Amino acid sequence: MIEIKVPELAESVTEGTVAQWLKKPGDYVEKGEDLVELETDKVNVEIAADEAGVLTETFGEPGDTVKVGDIIAKIDQSGKNGESAASHNTSEEKEKQPDKGTAEPVTETKTEKNVTSDEQHKQSRPVATPSARKLAREKGIDLSAISPRDPLGRVRKEDILEHDGKGKEVSAPLKSQETGKQEPKDNPMKPVERIRMSRRRQTIAKRLVEAQQTAAMLTTFNEVDMTNLMDLRKRRKDKFFETNGVKLGFMSFFTKAVIGALRKYPYVNAEIQGDEIVLKKFYDIGVAVSTEDGLVVPVVRDADRLDFAGIEKEIGNLAEKAHQKKLALNDLTGGSFTITNGGVFGSLWSTPILNTPQVGILGMHKIQMRPVAIDEERFENRPMMYIALSYDHRIIDGKDAVGFLVKVKELIEDPESLLLEG
Repeated sequence: MIEIKVPELAESVTEGTVAQWLKKPGDYVEKGEDLVELETDKVNVEIAADEAGVLTETFGEPGDTVKVGDIIAKIDQSGKNGESAASHNTSEEKEKQPDKGTAEPVTETKTEKNVTSDEQHKQSRPVATPSARKLAREKGIDLSAISPRDPLGRVRKEDILEHDGKGKEVSAPLKSQETGKQEPKDNPMKPVERIRMSRRRQTIAKRLVEAQQTAAMLTTFNEVDMTNLMDLRKRRKDKFFETNGVKLGFMSFFTKAVIGALRKYPYVNAEIQGDEIVLKKFYDIGVAVSTEDGLVVPVVRDADRLDFAGIEKEIGNLAEKAHQKKLALNDLTGGSFTITNGGVFGSLWSTPILNTPQVGILGMHKIQMRPVAIDEERFENRPMMYIALSYDHRIIDGKDAVGFLVKVKELIEDPESLLLEG
């Protein structure tokens, strides 16, 4: 029997949440086959079987927290393919039984009586999940007093919580009187649904609050005339796709423009560590991607060394991995600056929050036709986009923040210049 433990997940990541079991007790698993999916603060990871055999036990229900080093499953290496754990144990017991054909009498000893008594105790012991047993021990609840909802009679964590809740109904009003606080209750006439926050959503919430509490965050705005860029893209997109096998989008232009502006204003490509400013001499650009589980920011490494096709391919690959929950921790760490595009959802104007410890983030928005003054007498309808730069005022002055955004504007409005900047 071998024990499967929660491995080292990543630096500073010490625990995860059981997302789903990919195998169940009794299943035969091959070496290297995934057993369970864990959700960490940043990505989902799969834990694989170290050896082939029959999965005999699993520890932790979906939603339970497990820590690095915890035993999460057990595998019987002597189990064979197509053989369940129950049948394997039964066959072992049969092999140990004496041959009924022998005439030699079997004398029952005190030890055998004890074994029989232990087996009867095990049979009378309520069947429960590991998380349910742990919770029952913590709350001092007798498992035999619980009526499980599971048709197979297995006590689950939810049964413990329900049983515990009924026991507290009488004492709850008294507790409220003692503390002087009114317990929050749902109005049955106003239906609500309570949904537990995922680990990733909790982490996102925590980081956003930390960003607002630790940084002196300000936002400056400008607008970009997208006419020249849209004309260039219209003329070049078919040839670009034919040559590179990827569509020519706006993100590669904005990534190049950001890099050009970061070169001119290096403090926007920095972070604060204690009483030091760390100026980064590389350009790892994070690109925010919205997924079902929340916003993630995979990083385009050394974006300054990539051409337009390279940037578009890398962004596409990272976005696909994000939606398939295949991002690795390395894909999400170490960025120097972030770009987020709320315009894909129709946002016209927003103030993006810093992706700490970075000190700058560019917000793109919806392209909208608006009347623009060409000179003192003429107006034209132009495709315009508001852009926003949120920045940490502790090390970036307003002059540099405004200058950075103006530089981005100039490069986007003259897209051919991006080739020279690159």
